[in-house]
Amino acid sequence: MAESKPRVWVSQPLFDDIVARLAEHFEVDATRDVTAWSPAQVAAKLGEVDGALVTLNERIGEDELAAAGRLRAVANVGVGYNNLDIGALESRGIVATNTPDVLTDTTADMAFALLMAAARRITEGERWLREGRWTQWSFDTLLGSDIHGSTLGILGMGRIGQGIARRGAHGFGMRVLYHNRSRLADGIERNCRADWVDFDTLLREADHLVLVLPYSPATRHVIDSTALAKMKPTATLTNIARGGLVDEVALADALAHGRLASAALDVFEGEPAVDPRLLALRNVVLTPHVGSASLATRRAMAALAVDNLVAALGRGPRAGRPPTPVTGVSSPGTGKR
Repeated sequence: MAESKPRVWVSQPLFDDIVARLAEHFEVDATRDVTAWSPAQVAAKLGEVDGALVTLNERIGEDELAAAGRLRAVANVGVGYNNLDIGALESRGIVATNTPDVLTDTTADMAFALLMAAARRITEGERWLREGRWTQWSFDTLLGSDIHGSTLGILGMGRIGQGIARRGAHGFGMRVLYHNRSRLADGIERNCRADWVDFDTLLREADHLVLVLPYSPATRHVIDSTALAKMKPTATLTNIARGGLVDEVALADALAHGRLASAALDVFEGEPAVDPRLLALRNVVLTPHVGSASLATRRAMAALAVDNLVAALGRGPRAGRPPTPVTGVSSPGTGKR
């Protein structure tokens, strides 16, 4: 009798042709419509499968894994994975993977687009025009801040941060400062034309501060009222990383009272909900977590997640060796318990 195929769950609709590759190796339970899965529903799905391909919408922790006796691999579509309890997965020998690298340049592009929109008041100007308030050209309408020749500050200098630094230094002649847990190698600094500084210096000297660091309990609200008070009142803040890095109440207060010129946010602490105080402000650019949302990049992310899941479950040419693991990798086709 033929051996039954392992079963995998795809939590959200992706690209049919890419997801179809899973069917070569597995029985696939593919979600057809965008779905807000409850924790109980996630737990039920994980209890029925050997592997899962999930997005940042699906949080997987102790409760969701309680009945997942068969589960051996979770492939996350995204470079960030704070939706996954890595300790809970590791304790069960479940391999977790993510999709870095393929979204680096697209996300760096978006960060720069947001920075420029905030600095030059692009969305504020468009809203003003659409509301019919533009009745005559005037010399002082919507004066913003320059990007060329200004100081770019980057908090978190991984691949995306380095991409932003290169765009600023090489494309706009910006002075680039960064703060990171560890200083980059000399060669990388030279390539990015970036100088390491301490956190307070970064806040104090940046004309445009971009957040690109991972989220963790230690980095939650790293930009709070104290940090905002150290920034120039003429500065901009762009967050392309995770919403929880910023105390949104403190940010809204600083923007409303002129202690910060403008901000651009692609991510939010309670997303998809957005703090009403931010929605009411004109000097903040708001986008719905679309930092990597180009067609080519999203297809590459989905393809890498599929490659990871196939390999983590012991199939395909890389059996047992997923390209981008987050947790330790078990032997092909097995899972430590």
